[in-house]
Amino acid sequence: MSNKHHTLLIIGGGAAGVSLANNMRRQNAAIDIVLIEPSEIHYYQPGFTIVGGGAYTLKQTIRKEADLIHPSVNWIKDFAETFQPEDNTVTLRSGDVIGYDYLVVCPGLQLDWDKIKGLKETLGKNNVCSNYSPETVEYTWECIKNMASGTALFTQPPMPIKCAGAPQKIMYLAADRFRKKGILDKFTLEFCNAGPVLFGVPLFAKALDKVVADYGIKVNFNTNLVAIDGPAKTATFEVTDSDGNKQQVNKTFDMIHVTPPQSAPDFIKKSPLANAAGWVDVNPKTLQHNQYKNIFGLGDAGSTPNAKTAAAVRKQVPVVVDNILSLIDNKNLVEGYDGYGSCPLTTSLNKVMLAEFSYDCKVTPSFPLLDPRKNRWIWWWGKTTGFPWLYWHLMVKGYRIDIPHLECYAKRFLKEE
Repeated sequence: MSNKHHTLLIIGGGAAGVSLANNMRRQNAAIDIVLIEPSEIHYYQPGFTIVGGGAYTLKQTIRKEADLIHPSVNWIKDFAETFQPEDNTVTLRSGDVIGYDYLVVCPGLQLDWDKIKGLKETLGKNNVCSNYSPETVEYTWECIKNMASGTALFTQPPMPIKCAGAPQKIMYLAADRFRKKGILDKFTLEFCNAGPVLFGVPLFAKALDKVVADYGIKVNFNTNLVAIDGPAKTATFEVTDSDGNKQQVNKTFDMIHVTPPQSAPDFIKKSPLANAAGWVDVNPKTLQHNQYKNIFGLGDAGSTPNAKTAAAVRKQVPVVVDNILSLIDNKNLVEGYDGYGSCPLTTSLNKVMLAEFSYDCKVTPSFPLLDPRKNRWIWWWGKTTGFPWLYWHLMVKGYRIDIPHLECYAKRFLKEE
C-alpha cells in the first residue's frame, strides 16, 4: 500500500472528469492533477439514441481514453473504493491510498438492471433491447429494422436518469422508421412512464403531446416496469392510480425498449460524501460539497436537481475549475451554475426539438429568436454532426464553449421553416 499526494484528484473519467482535467490544465499549466478511471474506452453517450435508431454507428461514439487526456495529467487506471475526507484521502481497489488538496467526484451513474426482475436474463434477445449500454444499443436497431408489425413498448423508470428525454427519443425514431416504410398502421406503440408527465418542463411537454398524437402512440403514466419474461413476451408493470393505490398489470409485446432504473454508484452511496438519497452532496450553484469545502462534485452523480446531460457538464466544468482556483488563491467562490441542461429531442429521423432549460424549469434557448418548441432539421444536424464534433474537439479537450444569444446569426442562417 502506498500513500501518494496530489493537488487535484478527480474521480471519474467520463465527460465530466476528462473535461475538467483538461480545462484545469488549460487554466493552470502547473497544477498537479491525477485522474482515477478504470476504463480505456470513452463513449459519446448522447449518440446511443441515434445508434439505436439506425442513424449512427457504435464505432462513431468510441474514442480511446488515452487520446483524450492531456499527457501531463496523471491517469491511474483503477477504481475508487472509499473516501476518507477527514484525512483528505481516497482508497483505490488496488489498496493504494491517494491524498489530495482538492477532490472532484464525478463517476457518473450506475445502471440498476437488477431492479427489473428477469431483465438481465433476456436483455439482448427476445426483442428486449436498451440504448443505455454500449453492449446492448446495437440490438435496438436490429429489433426496429426487422419488425414489420406488432406491439412495441417503450419504458421510462422513476427519475432521475441520464437524459430524461432519451426513453421517448428512441420511440419517435422507431415510429418514424415504421412510417417511412409504410407500416406504422400495423403497430401498436405504447410509452410506459413511471412518472406523471411526458417531460419535466411544461413548455416542451405540451409540444411533445402533439408528437405523440401524430404517431398514434398511447401514453401510460405512473406505469413502472418491475419484471419481464422475454420468452413469454410479457412485461409486468406496477401501476399507481390517483389515490396512490398500486396494482400489477401485465402487457404483452413483440418488442420492448427498456430504460433501466439508475442511481449513484454504490461506492458513492455508502460514502460520507453522499446525502440521504445517495448523491454527492453539493451546493447547486457553486458545486462545492456542503460539508467538505475542498471537495466538489459535478455530472450525473451530483445532488444538483438539473437534467443529467452532457450539456449540463459543459456548463458545470468551468464553475468547478474557477472555484477550485479561487480557493487556492483565497478568493470567494462564484455561484456560477444555474442548472442549465439541454435535451435534443429526436422527434423524427430528420428533425429535433432542442429543449434547453435551467433550474425551476426555466426555458433558456441559446437562439431565442427561434421557437424552441418547433422541430427543426438544423438541430438534427446538430445531434448527428455538430454536437459530437463540439464534444470531441472542444468540450473534452478542455475548451470553454459559450454560445451567446446569437440573434443576428439565427436570423440569417436559421430561418423559420
